[in-house]
Amino acid sequence: MSSNPSDMITWGMMIRKLPAIAKAIPRVVKGMKIANANKPNQPCGLGWAFEQATLRNPQGPALLYGNVSLSYAQVNQWANRIAHHLIAQGIGKGDVVGMFIENRPELLVTVLAVAKVGGICAMLNTSQTQHVLVHSLNLVKPVAIVVGAELADTYSSVREQVAIDEAKTWGVADRDSSRDPDEALAGFINLMTASADCSTDNPASSQQICFDDPCFYIYTSGTTGLPKAGVFKHGRWMKTSASFGLIALDMGPKDVVYCTLPLYHATGLCVCWGSAIIGASGFAIRRKFSASQFWNDVRTFNATTIGYVGELCRYLIDQPPSSDDSHNGVVKMIGNGLRPGVWTEFKRRFAVNHVCELYAASDGNIGFTNILNFDNTIGFSLMSWALVEFAHDSCAPIRNEAGFMQKVAKGGQGLLLAKIDDKAPLDGYTDPEKTQKVVLRDVFEKGDSYFNTGDLLRNIGFGHAQFVDRLGDTYRWKGENVSTTEVENILLQHPHIAEAVAYGVEINNTNGRAGMAAITPAESLATLDFSELLQFSRQKMPAYAVPLFLRVKVKMETTGTFKYQKVRLKDEAFDPGKTGDDPIYAWLPGSDTYVQVTEQVLADIHGGKFRY
Repeated sequence: MSSNPSDMITWGMMIRKLPAIAKAIPRVVKGMKIANANKPNQPCGLGWAFEQATLRNPQGPALLYGNVSLSYAQVNQWANRIAHHLIAQGIGKGDVVGMFIENRPELLVTVLAVAKVGGICAMLNTSQTQHVLVHSLNLVKPVAIVVGAELADTYSSVREQVAIDEAKTWGVADRDSSRDPDEALAGFINLMTASADCSTDNPASSQQICFDDPCFYIYTSGTTGLPKAGVFKHGRWMKTSASFGLIALDMGPKDVVYCTLPLYHATGLCVCWGSAIIGASGFAIRRKFSASQFWNDVRTFNATTIGYVGELCRYLIDQPPSSDDSHNGVVKMIGNGLRPGVWTEFKRRFAVNHVCELYAASDGNIGFTNILNFDNTIGFSLMSWALVEFAHDSCAPIRNEAGFMQKVAKGGQGLLLAKIDDKAPLDGYTDPEKTQKVVLRDVFEKGDSYFNTGDLLRNIGFGHAQFVDRLGDTYRWKGENVSTTEVENILLQHPHIAEAVAYGVEINNTNGRAGMAAITPAESLATLDFSELLQFSRQKMPAYAVPLFLRVKVKMETTGTFKYQKVRLKDEAFDPGKTGDDPIYAWLPGSDTYVQVTEQVLADIHGGKFRY
């Protein structure tokens, strides 16, 4: 699908940004210095940075949750008590500690403590159960685990399948442990009680963490198979926090970040919390995202900054308008996946000035940031990258006669590759074989190597890019390439569609994949006029991009970070025998509406009665 010329960045647009560029130069210089703190034996990382923030703003709010407000000094002392207890129990540099606690202060304080002793936090997805949880644990072989009481039953059901010492199986009560840690947890050692009398001094180990020491194992969502564990080092944490918190957001002690994203993923844990720490700012969290309470929380916590993913913003847009919508202190927001159709409306309705859209992956080596506050862009990257031509059937990059890959022109779409070098090393996964699968060699010259992101981006000029799609989510139909993201954006413009997920499905005896979309009605199935919906799609999209099949869902299943379960949708395709209570509709050749797919219609499609 073609690009939108209005999204291209021009000389005039850049000239208008000159005052903002000049203002940003000092913090860019400072941020680059922090991000590249990789001299031998130079302390760095999460624990060290938090101690620096405590010196800078000891009585300022560090963690806010419900009616709990903890200063930097209080959080640092609390983490130090836990850290000294961990050291006494033999936990040291390089030891893996599983973290299985929902969003609350106890999670972050314990993570901070493990970071201070040089341990590696395995950030377990709190929605995992049974064999997936066992897989995630055994993948990284933790020597200890910290379990929140809210997840005790889930862990207890698998604890015999993992080799973790019972003496290092700690529990954390589901209460405000900063004030009263004394609560027995059946089958677990109460970590807060056990560490209550330990020293509050910074452990010496926090000064002995270096750039290349691992900090986290952060798991992929597992939407295409069992999760993989990406390595996130302390040096990368420094780069992330400085790039986003200092250079992009200019965070300071008067700022407060409000984050409802799950803290087992990098956007919440590293981008949002890291931005707060680097600015000695407050970090306000909530157990789970609530669209109805979001702005009330923002006002309660006096938040100046919010963390987001794109679907979260759309859920907020879908809330009934209120006269208080623009009455909030938020001036900046950071996250990823904000759709063009929501971007402008969100800024206007909620009076947010700066959308700091970013592009990054916990298992990659590149990040883009919208520092200059253009609309509909992930911004630019200071790392070396390229967009290259690729084969749409295999998603593999194309090599020319000389054996090298070919860059796309300005305005074009291509597969994003990130150069791997000393400035941008690839930490990859805990499994070296999986890491090697995403490395491309001899890309533009002999001996070079690049990380294959698997993402399709558009070059919009002046080093800026737009995210188009996950490469596996684009599909080819009628000789044309279709972006699922662009189809979804158009469908969401329809007043009776609340959610849309587009994907390609196979039809017997046809080439490529036909378009299909799962949609959730804004009100009910009865409000959908399928003739009008088809007419709307044909007016807004090229003929080859109009979905041939629709699946109507009352509720769309998502992961903890609001990612849709596309793999399952693709597998079930347009077979009503596999889709349960979700009705399926098809646009049959020669007709002017969608009709419901019955067993007979399905048989006719598979039997070749219709010419596609």
